[in-house]
Order: sequence, then structure tokens, then C-alpha cells
Amino acid sequence: MTRSIVVALFALIMPLLAHADAAEPFKEGQQYYRIAEPVRPRNPQKIEVVEVFWYGCPHCYRFDPLIKTWQKTLPADVDFYRMPVIWNSTTQLHAQAFYTAQALGVLDKMHDPLFEALNVQGNPLNNRDKIEQLFVQHGVSADQFKKAFDSFGVTSQVNQAKARTLGYKVEGTPEIIVAGKYRIDGRSLGDTERASHEKMLEVANFLIEKERQAAKK
Repeated sequence: MTRSIVVALFALIMPLLAHADAAEPFKEGQQYYRIAEPVRPRNPQKIEVVEVFWYGCPHCYRFDPLIKTWQKTLPADVDFYRMPVIWNSTTQLHAQAFYTAQALGVLDKMHDPLFEALNVQGNPLNNRDKIEQLFVQHGVSADQFKKAFDSFGVTSQVNQAKARTLGYKVEGTPEIIVAGKYRIDGRSLGDTERASHEKMLEVANFLIEKERQAAKK
């Protein structure tokens, strides 16, 4: 093969490779992982995005301001919500606190205090009494807390979170699940924690668009 032919082939191939890289900036198995058995979204009409977190996770605590800002940019076809991970009795207790706050309509008021109790104040929230005290400090009556904490609705949501934790094959926190199909863990996405967290959101945006385009076909 002559040099001129090689140069001509190279000139033809390089734009194709560049286009492929532009089309797929993130690769399955590198920046995100496919879930072997997809988990059905709660609303199949939308692109589901789930942040899997734990109140006792310092990485989640530092990720929270970023994801709050990012959440505000999501279009109407995206169904974003948070899901507390459940691996053991401690994470289950904290998940129960999350769903109790949600059931009482005070999640916006309790979300930051729950994070701060564990990550700033050194309060382990390792039993229901400590969790109740925190809720009471923020205006929830002890009676309201008790009724919600042990309610059927909260128990059902905890059980669903436990099942989804297993279904998503969650390995750590924070993680982002897109469309019940893809898992983004962020642990190797950047040189610093902040860079990893920012890259997680970039990958999430990419997968959201990937799902949006797939739905049009």
C-alpha cells in the first residue's frame, strides 16, 4: 500500500472516529454501568433519575448542594427523586426517617438537619428516640412523628427502597440510577471528589438524552 493511499484512508477514517467520540463521550463499563435486570421506573412515561444516598455518608452530604442545583435544571420529561439506600439496620433506620419526613410533608425542612446531625454535629441518630428528638426540634410533634414513623405507608416505602437497593446493585453512595437501566457511581470519574460529583451529573445528562433519543425511534 502506497503512502498516498495510507494518507487518504487516514483522512477518511479520522473524521469518523472523531464523530464517534463526539456522539458517545461516555462509555458503558467505564463512566457508567448497565444494570443486568432493569428495574421498572415508577412512572414509565418519564425518564426516571434516582439519587441513591445515605444521610450518614459524607460524600452524599457534600454532593447534596450540587444535586439540588442540578435538579432545578431538569426538564419536564425527567422524573427525579431521592432514594435512601438500605444495606443494614442503621441505613434502614435513616431511610425510615426520610420517608417519615416525606409522609409528614416536612422533607424540605428535615432533609438538611438529618444530614447535618450525622455529618456535622456527631449525632449518630442510631435509634428512633434520637430521630424523634430531631423532628421535635424542627416543629413536628412527638405524636405526629410516632404515627408516621410506624405507619403502613412508611413501612411500604422502606421495603420498596430495600428491594430497589438490591435491584440496582448499589455498591456505594452517592449513586445515580437512570431509567432503571444505568448506574453511575462516580468513584473513578475525577481526580477530586468535587470533580467526580460534577462528572456524575454530566454522565447523567448524557444518559437522559440517550433515553430521550431512544424513545423517539
